[in-house]
Amino acid sequence: MNDRELFETYKEQVYHLCFYMMQNRSDAEDICQEVFVKALLADRSQVRELKPWLLRIASNECSSVLRRRKNGWAKELSAYLLTRPRISNPVEESVDQREIKMEFYQVYGRLPDKIRIVVTLRYVNEMTIPEIANVLNIPEGTVKSRLNRGIKLLQQMKVFQTKEMIGNESLL
Repeated sequence: MNDRELFETYKEQVYHLCFYMMQNRSDAEDICQEVFVKALLADRSQVRELKPWLLRIASNECSSVLRRRKNGWAKELSAYLLTRPRISNPVEESVDQREIKMEFYQVYGRLPDKIRIVVTLRYVNEMTIPEIANVLNIPEGTVKSRLNRGIKLLQQMKVFQTKEMIGNESLL
């Protein structure tokens, strides 16, 4: 597979992983570009499966950036939510839908990095548990437990958020 075919075949999957990990378009684009630069410069002759290899590079790049920005995560997310373009047609994008998206991103952003990457690979990139294990170079059992933990954490955070909202309404 030549460089152009590699990029055209996997650009969307790599971008989606980066976007869901970073929750910021410009960061996702930058990291996606970095992933393909590394991939194009690397010796691919020994790589048997390109998709897991590329997603592993993307995962590592996102994790590195997130580690460096750990303390600034809330600022990144709020800046993204405030600056992202809105669809101008009110029929297509209601206020309720925007609020739900914001709540999801806030809750999703609070997941630990190791859990968020597994949830993203499973539900955004639609990868199987063995594929995720291959990408992250971890046992399948670890993938399963992180998925399970991620789903439980998302449910718990949403329940807590709902109780918090009900409590605030009772104060009014």
